[in-house]
Amino acid sequence: MTSIQIFDGNNTIGGNKIYIEEKGHGIFLDFGMNFKKYGDFFQQFISPRSMRGIHDLIYLNLIPKLDIYRKDLIPRDLDISSYPSLNVEAILLSHAHMDHCGNIGLLKPDYPIIASPSTIMLLKALIDSSSPMLGSDVVYYSLKAPKGDGRILETDRYKDIGRDFICTENFSESLHDFFTLTTKSRKKFDEGNLSLLKDYSSSFEINAYEVDHSIYGATAYIISGDNTVAYTGDFRLHGKKRNKSEEFLKNAKDASILIIEGTRAARGDINESEEIVYNNCLKTAEEAKGLIVADFTARNFERLEMFDLIAKKLGRTMIITAKDAFLLNALNKADNIDRIKDLRVYRDLKITSKGWEKFLLNIEREVNFIDPSDISKEQDKFMICFSLYDIKNLLDIKPNKGLYIYSSSEAFEEESEFDFLRLNNWLKFFDFEIVGFDIIEEYNKFKPRFTKGYHASGHVSKSDLIKAIENIDPDIVIPVHTDSPEWFSNNFENAVLLKDNESYTI
Repeated sequence: MTSIQIFDGNNTIGGNKIYIEEKGHGIFLDFGMNFKKYGDFFQQFISPRSMRGIHDLIYLNLIPKLDIYRKDLIPRDLDISSYPSLNVEAILLSHAHMDHCGNIGLLKPDYPIIASPSTIMLLKALIDSSSPMLGSDVVYYSLKAPKGDGRILETDRYKDIGRDFICTENFSESLHDFFTLTTKSRKKFDEGNLSLLKDYSSSFEINAYEVDHSIYGATAYIISGDNTVAYTGDFRLHGKKRNKSEEFLKNAKDASILIIEGTRAARGDINESEEIVYNNCLKTAEEAKGLIVADFTARNFERLEMFDLIAKKLGRTMIITAKDAFLLNALNKADNIDRIKDLRVYRDLKITSKGWEKFLLNIEREVNFIDPSDISKEQDKFMICFSLYDIKNLLDIKPNKGLYIYSSSEAFEEESEFDFLRLNNWLKFFDFEIVGFDIIEEYNKFKPRFTKGYHASGHVSKSDLIKAIENIDPDIVIPVHTDSPEWFSNNFENAVLLKDNESYTI
């Protein structure tokens, strides 16, 4: 008998928290941050109070009311002992996007995390190079201790504690070394254990399959017990690794239960692929005068590689940020592909360097930095990877014209639309031609309008979604990661729609 309980992600895109249990033993499929729920209360300058641990998240119903969280995150005025306690054997993580992994850092350290080599390396590099939001400190975290009357939790600034990971594939010695070290100065590090899925003993038989998505390392799982469950995570069939997704779908044909993402279930199909994006961006870039700026989703390194190909074809040199270089260096330890060797790294004008930057420069490799003044002298020789958050650096480059290619997803929220208005102001100030979006006036309000053909979604199209379900032909289809679950019940008689916290037993 198999019980499936969805704690989040059943009626929204992201925030997946799916629990599978048999004979009192269970596993979580992802444990992500629900951006929609968070966005009802928080934004860039209003965030959960880390000094209160999980208090704010529990009180606002942003995480499930369960007794599965780190003890050091529970302040004195919060009692979770009456909440259900689950026998969690492991967390099966599909990929390194926050809507799938961004709440794992809240969980008890007893639960090992199963993930691909690329996912492990990207998560490690991300926490090394940023100040994570509470819960997104997945690979390691800083212990908290009660202060005063115990309602306030103080962070240990001098010690980090690593979590145990189970790697889906064999890993290199350099991956292990990077996993077990800290790049942060004045920090002690109790590293977690790193082992292999093939050596892992579980109540379930777990098989992992790489799939095509907008981030490297995306993984689907087939879990066998009393029943066989296939979980897609996020996937697509129109990217460079589409054959990997097809291989997973072929192996999932024995699954009686399919838990599948439905991001685009109710959206109209468009003709899209990474090849179409490449051809459109190349054609536009060939006509460019001055500096070219490429803007794409963070950590979409397949898209970065595409723009690097375009730059080479045009005789330009690609420039990336130091943080992207650090992430690519970490990814190299997972797949042994050196993506940095022909690139230049933008030298940011700042007073001090952080620990991860010193590690990259002084320990890992020679980094070919380029100063903004050198870019300014020969603007038509470069293509640079900047997003809105990097755009202020144009003040140091001082371009007098150029091309800005927006190759990322559309804005679906009003707050995101304001970002595009600001971005447009920057680009117009420097006399950039903009492709991929423009600003229009609608009902006396300015908003962005996006041009098709410059971005390919990281998610499976509606027609491919139908094809995947029909090819697997499961007894039961459970949709997640969708804001249109009713589309599944309208199109598939065997669709089971679950509400938050609701369980289904087979």
